[in-house]
Parts: sequence; structure tokens; C-alpha cells
Amino acid sequence: MVGIFTRREDAERAAAELEPAGIDRGRIIVLTPGTPAERPTTVPTRETEPPGIGTALGTVTGAAAGAAGGMQLGTVLSTLLVPGLGPVIALGALGTVLLGALGAAVGHAFDDAPEGVPKDDLFLYEDALRHGRSVVIVLADDDQRAEVARAVLSANGAESLDAFRERWWKGLRDVEAAHYESTGQPFAAAEPDYRRGFECALGAGQRDRAYDDVVNKLKQRYPDVYNTDAFRRGYERGQARAAGRRSDRAA
Repeated sequence: MVGIFTRREDAERAAAELEPAGIDRGRIIVLTPGTPAERPTTVPTRETEPPGIGTALGTVTGAAAGAAGGMQLGTVLSTLLVPGLGPVIALGALGTVLLGALGAAVGHAFDDAPEGVPKDDLFLYEDALRHGRSVVIVLADDDQRAEVARAVLSANGAESLDAFRERWWKGLRDVEAAHYESTGQPFAAAEPDYRRGFECALGAGQRDRAYDDVVNKLKQRYPDVYNTDAFRRGYERGQARAAGRRSDRAA
């Protein structure tokens, strides 16, 4: 369950209300642009992490984690200076893991994340943060808790991830349609498969991997469309967009 907030204060209030509503604090992640007042410290890295993550990813423990807006999300507050996004704060123990994937240069950097941490929609979280939005993620254990989380997020003004995704695609659609139709083929019929390929290429597990390198994985995940021309062309365009983002970060 994910909520996108225009105002950081609304995201903080929603997060603060989730635990009293029955959501385990360890299942709540908050991502927001900005920097904490505390100076972060360097944390150890694993060999699988991108170079520099250890010097950029800081952890502040204790009372500081609950300092923002009264949130009590455990003992971990992390901050990372993400190229192309700026400083990003993560609250919640699993937020540290998710934060480490933001702006990662390689798609496999997030492959070993704990089960349940959302990664397929990482590009949407990045886009929200890039536009100054805050993101609250709830890893609900069951449908009942998911409904509770949805109600709390909505009551505090959250936009659903599905609604945000549609606005994100609407902002890209005209350019992608023109690119596709430049070869003389109509876009309308191809759009569903093209979009699936495009979004797939931006996922954390594929963002640096060519189509041919992950074709077996794609065959398992998208058996009905993976080998269609529209899907592949969408995937390749998504790869081009991801490469453009990497160039922006490196600049």
C-alpha cells in the first residue's frame, strides 16, 4: 500500500496514525525530500552495494528517528544524497534498504533486498521525490490491514500509487506515441504492451540490463507479451530513459 503526498507534513501525520491503527511500525516506510537536523554517520556496506553508498548512506538512531512530526517508526532514520534527486530521508528500518536503491547505478544492487520491500515501482518513488513529493509505504500483512492503511493514507490526503502512475504515464505518452508512430505503425493498439515493456525496463531489477540479457526472466514474468514487438520496443525506450537519468546523475 503506497500513498504519495504533496505536503511532507501530511505524510508525517499519516505515518504517525498508522501504528495506532494497528500497523506494525516495522512495516512502515517514509521517503521524503530534505535533510535531517542531525548529521548522519557512515554505515558499512556489502560487496553488492554500489560504490560510495557507505559514505553517502547515514543512520541516526534513537529518539531522532521519531523526531519528525511525532513519528515513532522504530530506531532508524537514514539520509542519502541521491544524484539527480538531492537529499532524501527514509524513516523505518526497511526504509534504509529502500533508500539504498534510490539512484543506484546498477539494477542488481537491489536484488538481495528482504522479501516484501517494494522494488518494481522504485522508478515511481524516484519520480515523486524528484517533484518534491513524499512517499509512505505500508507493507500490509493481510487484506484487512491493507484496507486500514488505505483509509489512513487517504484520510490524510494521499494520492494512490495507481493514480500517480497514470499521471506519470500521461506526461510521457505523447512523446512515446510519436516515437513509436515514426516507423509508420499505430500506437493505440500497441500501447498496453509497449507500456508494460517501458515500465519493466525501469524496474530495479532491469534498469541496467539489455533485453537480451534478461529475456528468460521476462519470459517468466510476461509470458503472453515478452516477445511482441511492442513490448520489446517499449523496453528499449525505457532503457534509454534510464540511461538518460544516469547521465543526468553523472553530470
